[in-house]
Amino acid sequence: MNIEIPELSLVVLVGVTGSGKSTFGRAHFKPTEVISSDFCRGLIADDENDQSATPEAFELLHYIVGKRLAGGRLTVVDATNVQPDARRSLVELAREHDVLPVAIVLDVPERVCIERNAARPDRNFGSHVIHRQQGQLRRSLRGLQREGFRGVHVLRDGDIANVAITRTRLYNDLRDETGPFDVIGDIHGCRAELEALLVELGYTIERDDYSRAVGAHHRERRAILLGDLVDRGPDTPGVLRLVMGMVAAGDAFCVPGNHENKLLRAMRGRNVLVSHGLAESLAQLEAEPAQFRAQVETFIDALISHFVLDGGQLVVSHAGLIERYQGRASGRVREFCLYGQTTGETDEYGLPVRYPWANEYRGRAMVLYGHTPVPAPEWVNNTMCLDTGCVFGGRLTALRYPEREIVSVPAAKVYYEPARPFPANPEAAPAVSHREPDVLDIGDVAGSRVLETAYQKRIGVRAENAAAALEVMSRFAIDPRWLLYLPPTMSPVATSTRPDLLEHPEQAFDAYRTDGVDAVVCEEKHMGSRAVLLVTRSLSESTARFGAPGDALGALWTRTGRPFFEPVLTAQLVDRVRAAAEQAGLFDELGTSWLLLDAELLPWSVKAEQLLRDQYAAVGAAARSSLPAAVAVLEQAVGAGRDVGELLARTSARRADAEAFTAAYRRYCWETDGLSGVKVAPFQLLASDGSAHHDRPHSWHLDIADRLVAQDAELVAPTRRQFVDTTDPSSVAAATAWWEELTAAGGEGMVVKPAANLVRGAKGVVQPGLKVRGREYLRIIYGPDYTEAANLDRLRQRNLAHKRSLALREYALGLEALDRVARGEPLWRVHECVFAVLALESEPVDPRL
Repeated sequence: MNIEIPELSLVVLVGVTGSGKSTFGRAHFKPTEVISSDFCRGLIADDENDQSATPEAFELLHYIVGKRLAGGRLTVVDATNVQPDARRSLVELAREHDVLPVAIVLDVPERVCIERNAARPDRNFGSHVIHRQQGQLRRSLRGLQREGFRGVHVLRDGDIANVAITRTRLYNDLRDETGPFDVIGDIHGCRAELEALLVELGYTIERDDYSRAVGAHHRERRAILLGDLVDRGPDTPGVLRLVMGMVAAGDAFCVPGNHENKLLRAMRGRNVLVSHGLAESLAQLEAEPAQFRAQVETFIDALISHFVLDGGQLVVSHAGLIERYQGRASGRVREFCLYGQTTGETDEYGLPVRYPWANEYRGRAMVLYGHTPVPAPEWVNNTMCLDTGCVFGGRLTALRYPEREIVSVPAAKVYYEPARPFPANPEAAPAVSHREPDVLDIGDVAGSRVLETAYQKRIGVRAENAAAALEVMSRFAIDPRWLLYLPPTMSPVATSTRPDLLEHPEQAFDAYRTDGVDAVVCEEKHMGSRAVLLVTRSLSESTARFGAPGDALGALWTRTGRPFFEPVLTAQLVDRVRAAAEQAGLFDELGTSWLLLDAELLPWSVKAEQLLRDQYAAVGAAARSSLPAAVAVLEQAVGAGRDVGELLARTSARRADAEAFTAAYRRYCWETDGLSGVKVAPFQLLASDGSAHHDRPHSWHLDIADRLVAQDAELVAPTRRQFVDTTDPSSVAAATAWWEELTAAGGEGMVVKPAANLVRGAKGVVQPGLKVRGREYLRIIYGPDYTEAANLDRLRQRNLAHKRSLALREYALGLEALDRVARGEPLWRVHECVFAVLALESEPVDPRL
């Protein structure tokens, strides 16, 4: 015997004591899915049979069940549940969380239950208890469906051992359908416009012997119809015939609108008010054959309230859907899908005032809907209304998913005069009250949060880290309208096995070869500070896209979002890079008005001047003053026959280390005057208008950088590189020799990256880069005497796992931010990711790594 239950449901086991509910639950469900009243009683009173703890135990049971259902997890309640009141509270709990309640009844003979309980020493109640429960069960069997259970399965004693349970997906769960899709707004009987739009989208229309459109097909895409196919327009039957044919052929999905719901009730003889175009539909359908009308009735009745598609990234319904209803099944979910949410008020035209749910939407999924006509579609918090009033003389509109491209055709005429005036000209539309896309809210980033990205599914941010990021962002960061991206921390290479080195290229090549990455690029690591540079083409374009804070053409910021320079010097640098990009033809070639560049800013002292003065220079000064004098005194003592030779050797070594330390940090500092002496070394074009460029190979990015160098070599520094085949020993040897040459000449080292840029391996996204720093540069990081054998042995225990995890999480967040920028999502959506990167920087990790 097979029992089908929805994979998201509340399963209520019903049966008298001793009927085998717990055994059944263990056999068919995960241990974590079954919540037992006995277990909860034990948690409360340390005794599962302490009946005095029953009220508190059921409070706990309901709390746990509620939390599981809120998280979208199937839950099984193991209790007798033979009393209507006990079941009623569980049905209400299921409704509260919009899941389907299912009853599985174990109808076991009374004598069997008595025998089982007699064999259990912890069950010391009499047989009269079982007899009473059996009577309650008998009285309940016929009324379980009336109580609200969507499925009732009664198992007799002989059936229980042979039961198999199958979990079925909800009808609205189409997460395995990934698209691409063409999502079409309200049609309202405008068949000609629907056909024109489908042709515009690339579909081929099929017709029957009477030249009626009966279907459409597309080899690669499918349409999604958002309901309100009927009423008001000139050809409701023609629209239905076409849509029904497409759905039947697998070329389309369709959700119901409120007009379909009303039409169905009218066709079934219900008492409905014939208004808002229903009369036209009924008259048009009356002229059709009875068989067609029956097909229409069956089609509408089978429509599902909403669909969740593409792994949960897309939700479609007629009137929209808030996040907690997505993928759920209940009467109120269907009500919301059909009618949306109203305030209970009516406007001056007698129409209900819609509650602006989209203004408050913060869900991960894109929601596409119709229902309330708008002059032109616009994004509001990752939602879009596609009803552009075709029947009122507007347009019929589709959104191509995932491309986010709007395609529309104009209405041939005004077919129906709306109760509320509908502006055919979008510019004449009244202002809609909603949150502006550039308005940020502390609620978007405060507290513990979990962000989902296309690169790592779930990335958590702790509340305390968010608070630290908020402090930095609010006090020190540049204007948030510029702040589209923060670069991730970078993982160092695995610790070298060579006796005198902490880092060496061979570990980087080995790591990428293990990840299946054969082609890598080694980029010179500039002795500067990581910088992000945003450059716009003109002030007008800066104003249109970013609001041009301070009438600026762009901005330059650090890894923590702080400005490097005061505004005047920043403006000079931005304008120089803008001019170089213009002369290189980048704006025209990329079809963009702005460029976002990842770069290094030199010298290091631009950012670290105070650090160098207060910390590193102090060490160097100490080396220059005290250590030479100490060496001289010890040499005199040795000459006088004192036994201080070992101390002299240690002090001389400290003096040499300190001098090497001073030489190392001096390489990173030089005098600057305005922009004179300043260098910017771009190595990646992160994004431009409508595009994020992490899918392009590093060779393309470095070519962009070279073109900027060619136009302004005084300001823009080149990034030297070597392309390496990790499977070719000679190629690896040549790159290693190049690194040795760089570091011997005082260079910081290099970064090894997958040549293809973004790469996914067997375990997910591969590290975007591994830094391999030189022996002398690391003196600045670990101190003058870090190369002593004892210190090197201690430093080899570097615990890199957390740093690597942090680098990947920040990388994923950065890519997600760039994707959202490219898609034109609201600034708050971009800042979710940018802010999370800054918050992760507060995680405890060795800053020297």
